[in-house]
Parts: sequence; C-alpha cells; structure tokens
Amino acid sequence: MNVELKENERVDDLEFNNLKIIQNEKWFCFGIDAVLLSDFAKNIKKDSMVMDLGTGTGIISILLCEKTNLKKIIGVEVQEEVYNMACRNSKLNNLENKFEVINQNILNLKDMYKNNSLDVIVTNPPYKKINTGVVNYEEKKLISRHEILANLEDYINISSSLLKDKGEFYMVHRPDRLVDILENMRKYKLEPKEIKLVYSRSNQPPKLVLIKGVKNGKAFLKFRENLYIYNKNGEYTDEILKIYNKN
Repeated sequence: MNVELKENERVDDLEFNNLKIIQNEKWFCFGIDAVLLSDFAKNIKKDSMVMDLGTGTGIISILLCEKTNLKKIIGVEVQEEVYNMACRNSKLNNLENKFEVINQNILNLKDMYKNNSLDVIVTNPPYKKINTGVVNYEEKKLISRHEILANLEDYINISSSLLKDKGEFYMVHRPDRLVDILENMRKYKLEPKEIKLVYSRSNQPPKLVLIKGVKNGKAFLKFRENLYIYNKNGEYTDEILKIYNKN
C-alpha cells in the first residue's frame, strides 16, 4: 500500500508478517520494550477484547493483532498527532477491523467504557515521575517519557476498573519502579502473577521488567527466566532473534 508521508516521517519494516509502521524521527519512536511486551502478552486467549493504554503509534497493538487471535484491540492515545499516526498505521496494515484507535486521556476511560468489560489490558506507560530524570523539551517525547498527563497509579487503577474478573494485565516498565508497581497492583486487586527481568547484558543490572497481573487472582508470583538482549559478542541473543522472528 502506498502511503503519503509527512515531514520527518519514515516507514519502518517490523520484519514480522510484512507489518510496517510509520514513525516521526523527531518524536518518540518505539523501542525494544514495546516488542518485548507484545511477545510477553502473546498467549492471551482467543477472541479477547483488549485495550492498549498509551498506544503511541500503535506498535504493540499491531504486533498483537498478528501474534494472537484477539477479537479487537483499542489503542488509547492522548496526543492528537500521534493518534492520527496510529490510525494511519492501522490502515497501512489493513487492521481497521481489529485495531481501533481513540484520542483520549486514559483518565476519561471510566466514563466511556463499562467497568468489568475488557479481557486484557496491555500498557507501556511513561517510565519517569514528573520532574525527574533528563527532561526532553520536545513535547511529544516529554509526554511519552514522563508522568505528566497520568501517573503509574492511574494506569493501574483504570486497568483494574475496566478489566473483567480474572482479566489479565500486562505492563513493561523500569525495575526501579517495581516496588511502586507491585504496591499499586495489590491496592487495586491486580494480583502480580509473573515477572520477567530484561538485561542488556549478563554483567549489567536489569533495564526493564515485564509484569503480568490477574484481577482478583490468588496470591502466587512466578519469576520467569531472565531475558538477555545481547551476548558477549554484542550480538542479539537467540531468544531476542526468536522474538524478532529471525531465528
């Protein structure tokens, strides 16, 4: 499909089932965290109704449409220009019937959707608390990286409200926020069930954490095998190559 690109835009090949994605070089482009989250959540049940909180350009939703047999996924994006790009990405991949995008702040979702109405929620939220870390004054990068329009507790609270009983919650975040994540998940009855730590290399501290929770689930936490991105030679490990469909 031919696509008309705007200034600073490019089309990237996701190298999976001929999927492609439009990105703006000056905005926040997706990283490996989004790809890893889509793989972490790939075992969601057939015909699930799914929501992607903070979908950005739609990378997680697009990958899940191909990796799972979900019925529909709703991507929620607050930034209008990024939302428009996600809509174009849905159309570019012929996913309009499965991947719907809405332009909303997640704080408004409780007024738009019924409680206990979704089977699965996935989210790759802003990692940094407001007024912490290196600040990037490009607004779209700032909103994508910092908790300006909604914070970690908001994402977890809203997910709990919208999920059905025993609904599944999948999140990727930074390990330094793990205590906050687990505290809020328990607070809002999203019982942590699985944790997977992601390392750049074996001799470095973890850089990402993947978490699965179940609404009103029983207390039992399993640590899955650690994931290493690079081997000693600086090349992708076999597990990463498999996730990228190159192995």
